[in-house]
Amino acid sequence: MINAWAATAAKQKLEPFSYDPGPLGAKEVEVAVEHCGLCHSDLSVINNEWGFGNYPVVPGHEVIGRVVALGDNAKGLKIGERVGIGWSAQSCLHCHECLGGDQNLCAEVVPTIVGHYGGFADRVRAQWPWAIRIPEALPPADAGPLLCGGITVFAPFKVFGIKPTARVGVVGIGGLGHLGLKFANAWGCEVTAFTSTDSKADEARSFGAHNVVNSRNSADIAKMAGTLDMLLVTVNVPLDWRAMLATLRPKGRLHVVGAVLKPIPVLAFDLIAQQKSVSGSPTGSPVSIAEMLEFAARHNVLPQTEHFPIAKVNDAIQHLVDGKARYRIVLDM
Repeated sequence: MINAWAATAAKQKLEPFSYDPGPLGAKEVEVAVEHCGLCHSDLSVINNEWGFGNYPVVPGHEVIGRVVALGDNAKGLKIGERVGIGWSAQSCLHCHECLGGDQNLCAEVVPTIVGHYGGFADRVRAQWPWAIRIPEALPPADAGPLLCGGITVFAPFKVFGIKPTARVGVVGIGGLGHLGLKFANAWGCEVTAFTSTDSKADEARSFGAHNVVNSRNSADIAKMAGTLDMLLVTVNVPLDWRAMLATLRPKGRLHVVGAVLKPIPVLAFDLIAQQKSVSGSPTGSPVSIAEMLEFAARHNVLPQTEHFPIAKVNDAIQHLVDGKARYRIVLDM
């Protein structure tokens, strides 16, 4: 039996929950969980904000733990190795996207916490390619949020070939945004933080921002017109999208990784005139995650974390709901 914490209905507190996972699949890995990040996406699935909650929900998709069992066809891993499991737990491995190295875009990809039991548990399972080795240089107690938050903000730099000489803006200094600042700085970029909270300015600079702009001050935003190669939006609330697009240089990209639930209005001429783009992306493939972890280890890119014991999981969730997280919460098993 696997002992976990689960929500049995939308917007309900988590309760102790045990389940029989059945025989280990031939391509599966079983991991004894040591630490697991609490991400806002966990909250969205618990509350069924995205409309595809499947109860009971066992949240947790920023898992750090040790391999304790391997299926007969699991490749490249050994019992006792420390691995991480992020947003995805399984893909088909034979479609065009999987064979092309974009397993995270597979039409049959299985999220770790949707129709699958996640990492708020003593053990969790995943298909072997999605169990990623954790570099020894990364402290396991704090590395979990890199498996979701980290790869989410890292992937655009790799996918779109962002140069170290680029000027990059990051909107929102929260769980995603503070990691976006750290990765952008380590990548070599000139970094501008956009925050609605003036009191976060010094903290944003400590995370790697060279410049700080109040995202609610239209005059300050206007001063940034035509200066950025990429604007990374990590918030999940509507913005003055036209003003944000105007901050981009020719061929600039406004890239969305925050789950904004309302439509983003864009005028065609605002894109056409200077060949600008609006795009979005999910997390990343197993190879991208592994590369991100190596980059993070080399450049000491780590989330700022707060820790709660798993028995206090509902307190941790309330801490996140109240907007008090600074900036990623990790549950210790």
